[in-house]
Amino acid sequence: MTSNMQSRKAEPEVQSMKRLLSFIIAIEVLGLITACQTASTGAGTASQKETLLLEAGFKSKTVTTPKQQERVSALPEGKVSAVKYKGRTYYVYPTAAKDRILCGTQAQFDAYKQALQAQRAKLTGPVFEEEIHGPYPIMVREFDGFGPLGE
Repeated sequence: MTSNMQSRKAEPEVQSMKRLLSFIIAIEVLGLITACQTASTGAGTASQKETLLLEAGFKSKTVTTPKQQERVSALPEGKVSAVKYKGRTYYVYPTAAKDRILCGTQAQFDAYKQALQAQRAKLTGPVFEEEIHGPYPIMVREFDGFGPLGE
């Protein structure tokens, strides 16, 4: 009988340990899910922006020379920048890896802004960051080394 009584006393302790272990596992799983969502949000935003730019008619150019890499590295990450090439203004977006740029004309940038506004209207979560180009005059720097940007 003593062994039976000991096992009955141990049962609440075992149940308590099981609950504690289940609680710890649940917290760890919740933390893992949150971490995965946070990591994927940044990448999703970048790819959404690239998709909108490509749909607006922006062309993809691969960075192949050190001069191009130098120019692309000077561009702000995650933003569309206005640049001058042979006296004409183009809009350039460097990819996250900075191995490509997406470039477009004023008409393509306007189409992108319209698509972005439509996308914002649908969003219930985070909103894209503002672009460099806006209603106020901006300083445009020369941007060469890529050949024809708009053709």
